[in-house]
Amino acid sequence: MASNDMVEIRWHGRGGQGAKMACMLLADVAGLQGKFVQGFPEYGPERMGAPITAFNRISEKRCNIHSFIYEPDYVAVVDETLLDSIDVTAGLKADGSIIINTPVAPEEMRPRLRGWTGKICTIDARRISEEILGSNRPNTPMLAAVVKVSGVLETERFLTDIEESFKHKFANKPQLIEGNMTTLKKSIEEVQVG
Repeated sequence: MASNDMVEIRWHGRGGQGAKMACMLLADVAGLQGKFVQGFPEYGPERMGAPITAFNRISEKRCNIHSFIYEPDYVAVVDETLLDSIDVTAGLKADGSIIINTPVAPEEMRPRLRGWTGKICTIDARRISEEILGSNRPNTPMLAAVVKVSGVLETERFLTDIEESFKHKFANKPQLIEGNMTTLKKSIEEVQVG
């Protein structure tokens, strides 16, 4: 864990997959729990399918760092095809973890991670979201996996607080709340830690 009990998370995804939304939801819920938070994307040529990066800092104390995160504690990879073009483990702390959206077991991912020797976690976010939400929305399962693996928020309280957040976010679409909550719970159970 970073200094000052700060946890730093870097998200890798593609435009339209919801990596930025997952990052912002994590910041929202951490803030509800009284933590000091930052959640922000790195803007490049924003277009559907283009690689994007987003960042979270979550701390018990006020954080005066306002830069990208170069040495994260955790990395979330929302689209495993990014492993072929981006060094997603760059700067990842040796005692950190990478969480990858893939149907493959954690150890099977190791050869694709450019020599990364640390902890690998996987979750089949696509399957879970398609089964429950009816479409490929990997951000909700990935958010749950990050919370479970990082321990940055206590799981039961996270579920309670995010349900409150969803009630505001989906005020005009309450039918989305139950599906997203079911997706989060299933994802917390299914994330594989290597």
